[in-house]
Amino acid sequence: MRQRTGLELGYVEQLYTFGNGIGDGVAADAEPRTISIAYLALMLGAAEPPRGTCGWRSVYDYFPWEDWRNQRPDVLSREIEPRLKAWAQANTLNDNGVTSLLDLRERASIAFGLDGARWDDERVLDRFELMCDAGLVPGADTHREPHENGASAEGALGRAMLFDHCRILAAAVGRLRGKIRYRPVVFELMEPEFTLYDLQRTVEAILGPHLHKQNFRRLVESVGLVEPTGEIRTHTGGRPARLYRFRREVLMERPAPGVRVKAVARG
Repeated sequence: MRQRTGLELGYVEQLYTFGNGIGDGVAADAEPRTISIAYLALMLGAAEPPRGTCGWRSVYDYFPWEDWRNQRPDVLSREIEPRLKAWAQANTLNDNGVTSLLDLRERASIAFGLDGARWDDERVLDRFELMCDAGLVPGADTHREPHENGASAEGALGRAMLFDHCRILAAAVGRLRGKIRYRPVVFELMEPEFTLYDLQRTVEAILGPHLHKQNFRRLVESVGLVEPTGEIRTHTGGRPARLYRFRREVLMERPAPGVRVKAVARG
């Protein structure tokens, strides 16, 4: 990574092994199966890669329905919900009794928090795969040619990626959303010294929903994840803010020292 991009990775773990191509029910003359071993890596985003090698993009460019930081994404009610309901209605019980309207509606409700169900921020891959099945986005095994400069097309439901890379990204986002609740990996994305506002904004960027400011601050201080440095940041655009650092002793004190926030998506 350092040689190709000039960037230094922080936390790294193997995500999953993904495969597409020849499988059950696929013709023998189809394209051979492609195996991808994906890794989840975290690093500070301030550093810029060498020009012409790669660049930064928000995950919400690809999954706009996952970004609840300001309010419920408009794309859910405008595009996704009506099309999911129409898809479920069109795929009612067939002659063999294989598919039922109830099954499809339940799957959509669980994945997208419809009909009174709770939005689960960790079901990123479930939502993406349901949209693939419903034909809202290209399937995970779709092979597409890159557009100009290697970029992929962008539509109302987000940017596309080559091959099954969107599926891999969805799995990574879901894994990270779950992991920050029981491991302090969020601090891999922070400078050594930071304000609690900086930390909250980073957690919100990962989870999607906006977090209650005072509840968040009480949580991270009460569980011993951070400690004040004694320094003050004055250039904040507002009131001076206290600086904090990750309290490494918590790794020895607790078996699962994560940011156990309850992210409530606002309708």
